[in-house]
Amino acid sequence: MRLAFCGNDNASAYNISAGVLRNVCFVDALNLVPHVFLLFITFPILFIGWGSQSSKVQIHHNTWLHFPGHNLRWILTFTLLFVHVCEIAEGIVSDTQMKSRHLHLFLPAIMGFVAATVSIVYYHNIETSNFPKLLLALFLYWIMAFVTKTIKLVRYCQDGVPFSQLRFCITGIMVILYGLLMAVEINVIRVRRYVFFMNPQKVKPPEDLQDLGVRFLQPFVNLLSKATYWWMNTLIISAHKKPVDLKAIGKLPIAMRALTNYVCLKEAYEEQKKKVADQPNRSPSIWLAMYSAFGRPILLSSTFRYLADLLGFAGPLCISGIVQGFQNTTNNTNTTEKLKDPSNSYLSSEEFLRNVYVLAVLLFLALILQRTFLQASYYVTTETGINLRGALLAMIYNKILRLSTSNLSMGEMTLGQINNLVAIETNQLMWFLFLCPNLWAMPVQIIMGVILLYNLLGVSALVGAAVIVLLAPIQYFIATKLAEAQKSTLDYSTERLKKTNEILKGIKLLKLYAWEHIFCTSVEETRMKELTSLKTFALHTSLSIFMNAAIPIAAVLATFVTYAYTNDKPLQPAQAFASLSLFHILVTPLFLLSTVVRFAVKAIVSVQKLNEFLLSDEIGDDSWRGGDSSVAYESCKKHTGLVTNGYFSWGSGLATLSNINIRIPTGQMTMIVGQVGCGKSSLLLAILGEMQTLEGKVHWSNVNETEPSFEASRSRNRYSVAYAAQKPWLLNATVEENIIFGSPFNKQRYKAVTDACSLQPDIDLLPFGDQTEIGERGINLSGGQRQRICVARALYQNTNIVFLDDPFSALDIHLSDHLMQEGILKFLQEDKRTLVLVTHKLQYLPHADWIIAMKDGMVLREGTLKDIQNKDVELYEHWKTLMNRQDQELEKDMDADQTTLERKTLRRAMYPRESKSQLEDEDEEEEEEEDEDDNMSTVLRLRTKMPWRTCWRYLTSGGFFLLFLMIFSKLLKHSVIVAIDYWLATWTSMDNENELRNAADAKNTKTYHVAVFSILSGAGIVLCLITSLTVEWMGLTAAKNLHHNLLNKIILGPIRFFDMTPLGLILNRFSADTNIIDQHIPPTLESLTRSTLLCLSAIGMISYATPWFLVALVPLGIAFYFIQKYFRVASKDLQELDDSTQLPLLCHFSETAEGLTTIRAFRHEARFKQRMLELTDTNNIAYLFLSAANRWLEVRTDYLGACIVLTAAVTSITEGPNSGLVGLGLLYALTITNYLNWVVRNLADLEVQMGAVKKVHSFLNMESENYDGYLDSSQVPKDWPQEGEIKIENLCVRYENNLKPVLKHVKAYIKPGQKVGICGRTGSGKSSLSLAFFRMVDIFDGRIVIDGIDISKLPLHTLRSRLSIILQDPILFSGSIRFNLDPECKCTDDRLWEALEIAQLKNMVKSLPGGLDAMVTEGGENFSVGQRQLFCLARAFVRKSSILIMDEATASIDMATENILQKVVMTAFADRTVVTIAHRVHTILTADLVIVMKRGNILEYDTPENLLSQEDGIFASFVRADM
Repeated sequence: MRLAFCGNDNASAYNISAGVLRNVCFVDALNLVPHVFLLFITFPILFIGWGSQSSKVQIHHNTWLHFPGHNLRWILTFTLLFVHVCEIAEGIVSDTQMKSRHLHLFLPAIMGFVAATVSIVYYHNIETSNFPKLLLALFLYWIMAFVTKTIKLVRYCQDGVPFSQLRFCITGIMVILYGLLMAVEINVIRVRRYVFFMNPQKVKPPEDLQDLGVRFLQPFVNLLSKATYWWMNTLIISAHKKPVDLKAIGKLPIAMRALTNYVCLKEAYEEQKKKVADQPNRSPSIWLAMYSAFGRPILLSSTFRYLADLLGFAGPLCISGIVQGFQNTTNNTNTTEKLKDPSNSYLSSEEFLRNVYVLAVLLFLALILQRTFLQASYYVTTETGINLRGALLAMIYNKILRLSTSNLSMGEMTLGQINNLVAIETNQLMWFLFLCPNLWAMPVQIIMGVILLYNLLGVSALVGAAVIVLLAPIQYFIATKLAEAQKSTLDYSTERLKKTNEILKGIKLLKLYAWEHIFCTSVEETRMKELTSLKTFALHTSLSIFMNAAIPIAAVLATFVTYAYTNDKPLQPAQAFASLSLFHILVTPLFLLSTVVRFAVKAIVSVQKLNEFLLSDEIGDDSWRGGDSSVAYESCKKHTGLVTNGYFSWGSGLATLSNINIRIPTGQMTMIVGQVGCGKSSLLLAILGEMQTLEGKVHWSNVNETEPSFEASRSRNRYSVAYAAQKPWLLNATVEENIIFGSPFNKQRYKAVTDACSLQPDIDLLPFGDQTEIGERGINLSGGQRQRICVARALYQNTNIVFLDDPFSALDIHLSDHLMQEGILKFLQEDKRTLVLVTHKLQYLPHADWIIAMKDGMVLREGTLKDIQNKDVELYEHWKTLMNRQDQELEKDMDADQTTLERKTLRRAMYPRESKSQLEDEDEEEEEEEDEDDNMSTVLRLRTKMPWRTCWRYLTSGGFFLLFLMIFSKLLKHSVIVAIDYWLATWTSMDNENELRNAADAKNTKTYHVAVFSILSGAGIVLCLITSLTVEWMGLTAAKNLHHNLLNKIILGPIRFFDMTPLGLILNRFSADTNIIDQHIPPTLESLTRSTLLCLSAIGMISYATPWFLVALVPLGIAFYFIQKYFRVASKDLQELDDSTQLPLLCHFSETAEGLTTIRAFRHEARFKQRMLELTDTNNIAYLFLSAANRWLEVRTDYLGACIVLTAAVTSITEGPNSGLVGLGLLYALTITNYLNWVVRNLADLEVQMGAVKKVHSFLNMESENYDGYLDSSQVPKDWPQEGEIKIENLCVRYENNLKPVLKHVKAYIKPGQKVGICGRTGSGKSSLSLAFFRMVDIFDGRIVIDGIDISKLPLHTLRSRLSIILQDPILFSGSIRFNLDPECKCTDDRLWEALEIAQLKNMVKSLPGGLDAMVTEGGENFSVGQRQLFCLARAFVRKSSILIMDEATASIDMATENILQKVVMTAFADRTVVTIAHRVHTILTADLVIVMKRGNILEYDTPENLLSQEDGIFASFVRADM
């Protein structure tokens, strides 16, 4: 068949006798002209690209100044391209019905398509180079195209072509589109004036684009890039080379920053407040405020959502059309089609849509559009949700800064509530916004679906729909049960963590007393409870999954069985597969509906809580701190503050402070003294304006403005008060940041302050000096250290006024003196700063310039010490006696140097630093050990590899039987589901062929088909239940085993492991990682296997129907592999960023709430607000990028899915065996599009979650202590050790076999019942010797023989349970007193009371409610340190062992308690051998034998009398130093 432009089967084709424009073919040729013109002009410009050289505005992104009408132009161009496709298709379809090729039918359309594509590329290039003059070419093109199309349309009208003909419609639409594009072009000229005008308009790019830090380009790119997230490519590809960090994701664009949105929401909320101002009982509505601030994007998103949902129904309709058309062509192959006459070559729309290939292309385009709209809808809601969260956080924070203190202290608003608001309620609202469009999109989707089903199948469709609707409430019921189960699980796991934490804190004691197993079982008990509620959780999860899978099967079964028995006509494949597809569409909204309803309920509750919080009391407006009070000028000079006739309360309405009249002299030191609870701290807070003023006034003078001598202090921060609260408050920051607290850093001043507070020695102990993180998440400091840092902060600030609230309470005497002399008297007085000091230490009274004595919330006396001495002799005498008593305490106290102790604990906490980093490295991939060359390629390989080994470990820890059961049932289930659909295909295709047989046959086959179909469906439903249960069951078993192994491994670990590993690290394995293993991995695993198997079975099915499909699958498969590979890496990084930026934000909130008074006194609200906004934005940008990355992936997998559908459709139409299989292939191709992105996202999630399993495994490979000895426990005498005779022979000890020995060849002999003292400097090996008795350390040479048995031969448990020890740090556990003394419950009550009597605790315990069963709080906080130490003594006495070891037991207690201890040792333990490790030498002067140690060797070994007589001996020098 020869080619000719106008076809060569018609003589009149080139005839122009009736006028040129009457010739159809000529008009078509004329239509080619504009397209060719455009290509000729634009190609050289695009290739040379000279437009980009002359760029006037340099922008770092190749983004953009959008020209006016930018988005409209893109939309019009896309519509134009679509119409061109229709035109081409129409031309080709018409052409196939001719005798010869008629190129004029489709060639101009193809050229038009090319030209339209070029026009948008050309436009984009001009726009990015900002060179609008070149747009003239496009302007001309639009005009020419418009004219030629109009000519064609007019020609059709003259010929009387009816409107129903497709070609007429297409031409009409094109005229409109070209006209609109022309209008857009004219508009650009009008606005930008680049031509025909004298002065072209100058433009600047948006502010965000001038800022190099903004990397989030979604708002600024063109429409195509917006829809496909093309701009994300650079980030996702670069993630492969180096990890994504905060620098890579840059800053948030201005419109999305928390501040912008906060202003928006605040204004809307204030509007609401105004509306209800006159109605006292109504509260302003946050909902309306949210709607007015964020309503527009929600509406936009809903519009996208509706469009996507409507386009979603194109799938079933096209399937039905394709299968129908395919059936017709196969039936009609024998009848020859009549060829059309060329002069009448018009197609009607119906004929056009009957063509199967056209339907396939339409299906493809509909899918692409639907997916684009859906992702756009998701993106818009996500962005709005993030904006809303930022705004809410800022609102909550601003409110916190203004909360009245009484609210916090009286418990109306607890810190927990505030943390919940921040962490939970705002997120609930954000999630609700994400799911919001579903609320109104779903009902529409459901109604449409049911209508279409009814059209296809009639009444029987309603049966199926009814099944779905009736089962939906059950879904909701399951969902609520799930939430309950999750809550109870949370309670149990909190309890379990509390117990685990106690074990880890007291692990040394547990090991020394051989009690690990008792505590271990108690944790296991709680874990069993937790697992029981996890079981209910798992059961409901699996039910939910089962419902999801089983509902569509049940609905389809009900529908088709009903149809088979109610309708005479057999079921057609077209009907069957279209309705199957519709059922799949219907199930999703119904399943989601239960979730959305649940979230809506939660959101309503959250809003109520938020509203309560936003309307709670605020602190009064403290204008008086502005110093504008009109007090007489004279008094101003002398006094910084005056309180006249003040009555203050903590919000209860009762005055806490009454009748206060005081003056605070400027530049001097005022001391406030009084008994505990007489209102000293309240007075400070009242002056600071934190209390409610019932009556009276507080005046602040603005003295600094008046006197010239105060020139220097002008630079100081006026009206800000440096305040150190009674309870020290630290920021989560470095030591330095905590001290300078936002002031400029001045090295000299900083040094002076740290010296005055004697912080230098403490700072030197920290791993990174003053750059070490302290605070909530940093290193734990002791109370005294924290207090000194707070005082240092107050001293460092450059303010006129300093308030110190009891700064000496946690300090020992040396430090207090030093702080008083250096810090307060020297540093503050030199600066002439006004100081108000609350204290109990009366010996400092002589230093005070002014004294305020308080009693019961009133001022008792005010004046100088002299005044009081003269006027109130009684009070002065009272103080004097108290001062003397304090001085005596001083004498005693000189020994108890608390600071050295604190430093010692700090050193103990710190010394494992180097090993900590070692431990973290072990977490890294095991493979790294094999090849040490740490070059980029290996790192990249590790970053892109799935942790398969860890996955295998996880799966096998659930047991092989369950693993096999899971795999088997999964495979079986999916085979059955495929079988159901395949059976349906054969049944419907068979019916068609059997139409002609007799009725009886037909009835039998019908029964047979229905029976098999029902059996298969039933089997499918049962298998759904079994698989969902096995996955959850396996996950539970794995979680149970992993936790059990972890706990047992850790509790049997050597003590050195606990010294080296930070407690937080171990606790993390039990909290975060266990939680992931318990709750997150099973559903992810389920979802992953389900979607993967669905995709695989679908591909298998399509390939079975049309083998040619496999050829097309290869490039698609390669594309998919790369997409998932790149996405996984980027997603993992972004997820880590999101997690790591969330914690500082939450911490900042709780920190602020705790330190409110301090922040307000310092007047640092603005700085903290700024910090909060920065943290919020950082977290939001990470989350925004994470969701953009998810959209990036989904758009790509969805487009791949659409390509799969297109190839499947085309191959099955050309190659398909029968109509049933064609329908089946298409149905499966459509399901692939839904599940492809789930495969990748679940893979990415699983990879992150497997990290938890890996971390737990890294602990499981640790060495345990060797618990079994050579002797069996039965061979050891029951009452061993009876005598208490100890022989130490040539003992060598080290902590680990790769470390130096700490004891070298120690020899000693201790007779039964002797009292032995061991002393020596720190690090001389005293404590190591005490640990050696219990084999806590590695004895690698020599031996210890007790009562004739070598202890290294004993089982550890036996050895440790027969000796007793009192440790330096007294440790109590939460539980009853009885449990603390005797956790094994072996002793009688009399024995316990006797022990308490010996420890002189009997009376105190008797007075407690419950006696022996009185509760001890966590860590024994409800007893003083001395009492705790005495409890430990009682505990040692309860265990009747003949050997007692005291390890520096008296170091942390006062004299009185120490005397008790000494007495008890002499009397109650008279017949036992006691070994005392001494911290202060005078405690062992009464011993029978003294051993002096140095560097692991024994230097002196004799009675104390003999040692003291050696003048130059070490022991003698120790005693002299201690006197």
